[in-house]
Amino acid sequence: MSSYPVWGWGGPSDEPTRQQLEGLAPFVAAATGVAVQAPEAPARTPAPPPARRRLPGSLAHLGSDQPEDRVRHGIGRAYRDLVRGLRGDIRDVPDLVVRPESEQDVADVLEWATQSRTPVVPFGGGTSVVGGVEPRGLDGAISLDLGRLSGLVEVDATSRAVRLRAGTLGPAAEAALRPHGLTLRFYPQSFERSTIGGWVVTRAAGHFSTRLTHIDDLVESVRALTPVGTWESRRLPGSGAGPSPDRMLLGSEGTLGIVTEAWLRAQPRPAHRWAATLAAPDFATGSRAVRALVQSGLQPAACRLLDPVEAALSGTLATGEAALVLGLESLAPPLDAEIAQALEVGRDAGLRVLEEGARGEAGDAWRSTFVRAPFLRESLVLLGVLVETFETAVTWDRLDELVTSVTTAVTASLQRVCGGGAVGCRLTHVYPDGAAPYFTVVAPARRGSEIAQWDEVKAAASDALAAAGGTITHHHAVGRDHRPWYDGQRPDVFAQALAGAKAAVDPSGILNPGVLLG
Repeated sequence: MSSYPVWGWGGPSDEPTRQQLEGLAPFVAAATGVAVQAPEAPARTPAPPPARRRLPGSLAHLGSDQPEDRVRHGIGRAYRDLVRGLRGDIRDVPDLVVRPESEQDVADVLEWATQSRTPVVPFGGGTSVVGGVEPRGLDGAISLDLGRLSGLVEVDATSRAVRLRAGTLGPAAEAALRPHGLTLRFYPQSFERSTIGGWVVTRAAGHFSTRLTHIDDLVESVRALTPVGTWESRRLPGSGAGPSPDRMLLGSEGTLGIVTEAWLRAQPRPAHRWAATLAAPDFATGSRAVRALVQSGLQPAACRLLDPVEAALSGTLATGEAALVLGLESLAPPLDAEIAQALEVGRDAGLRVLEEGARGEAGDAWRSTFVRAPFLRESLVLLGVLVETFETAVTWDRLDELVTSVTTAVTASLQRVCGGGAVGCRLTHVYPDGAAPYFTVVAPARRGSEIAQWDEVKAAASDALAAAGGTITHHHAVGRDHRPWYDGQRPDVFAQALAGAKAAVDPSGILNPGVLLG
C-alpha cells in the first residue's frame, strides 16, 4: 500500500521533500520556539484484516474491499489521524466502502444494513477533525461514501437558490454556480476537500466572520433518507410551523439520516472589496475594538483578530502586538462610508492602521497561511512538532476570562506533558453578542507518544472551555472526540428527546453509532 495519499491532505505531488522540510526547520524553530527533529518518512500502511461483511449480490457492484480504499475511509484529518497515518497504524477500518450511485442505492443499502445490523458511517470528504468518520469500536461497519451523488441539480434564479447533491465538493459547487453569476460565499478551511452534505450535518462555518457564515444561514431545505423513509422539508424562506425539520438534520452528523440533497441560498458575487490590517497593543484591546465594530452595525466579511503568537506564526505581524485583519465587501454600492466607519472605530479603540486598500502584505500573509495550513501542519508533524487546534464560542462578557483561563490551563498542560510549547488564539467569527476564539497549540512531540500527549492536552483544554462557559465546539462538530463534553453541555431532557428521535428514524441504531448518542 502507499503512504502519503492515505494520511496526507493532498496527493503524492504535495508530499514535502526532505530538502523542503530541512529548509523549513529553522523558520519553525525561530517562529515557535519549539525545537524540531529530523524529518520522518511516512511508513507504509499494512493491509487491514479481511472484510467481515459482504453486500448482497444486487448491491455488490457498489462496494469495495480494497485495502487502501478501506484505510482511507478509516481516518479523518485530526492531529491524531495524521500521526496514525504517518506511522501506518490505522486500526479502525471499515469492512467495506460503499459508493451509492442514486438515492435508491442509498435506500437499498440502508435496508440491508438494518436487516443485518451493520453500522453505517457516512463519508463525505473525510475532513473530520473530531473522529466523525472513523468506525471507532464498530464491528463490521461500512463507510457510505456519497462522492458519486454529486453535482448541481437545479437553479432557481427567481428565488436565488440552488439545489446541490450531498457529495458535491466545494470547488465543484462554485464552478457550477459561476456561469449563473452566483456563489454560495461559503469557504471553510476544508473547502477543497469537504462536501455539501458534510457541511450540513456538521453545522460547518465558512471563513467569513459575520453575516451568512454558518451553513445554517444558507439552508433552505434538506432531503435525507432514513431506515424508515424519506425526510425532506418544504422549501420556504422562513416558517413558524413547529420545530424546523432542517434544524434537526443540521448538526446531526449522520445519526438521523443520510443527507442526499440540499437547497441552499446563493448570492451574486461581490462588486467591491476592501481590506485593512490594524495593530492592537494586546488581544484584549483588539477584542474590544472588534466588539465595537460589530455592535455598531458593521458586518465585515473578514474580522480576524490574531494574538501576538498567532500574528507571528502566520507572518502577519512580528512586533509583539495583536493584529486585526479586516475586510469589507459589497454586492453593489461603494464601501466608502463603511470604510470610514471601520477605521474610525478602530482608531477610537486604540488601534493603528498598518495598511489598507484592495490588498496588503500583512493581509496576504494571513490569507496564504489560512489556505496552506493543512499542508503546513503535515510538514510540522513530519518534523516532530505537535500542532493542533481547538475552538469555541462565548459571549463578550466572558471572552477575556475564557481566553485567559484556557490559555493558562493549556500552557500548564503543555509544560507538564511536553516540557513546553506555545498557545495562540485568534477570533475567527464575531457576533453582536459574542465571538468564536480559535486556539492553536504548538509543542515538541515525543515520537511514539504523540497521541497520548495530545489526548492529555486536549482533555485539559476541553475541561477549561467547559469551566469558562464556552461551547465544546463552534464549527468542528462533536464526533467521537467531543462526546464527553457534549454530553455535559446539552440539557438532559434534550438528550432524551434526541434519543427518542433517533429511535424513531433509526430503530436498529445503525447510523453512525457513538456520534452524539451511544
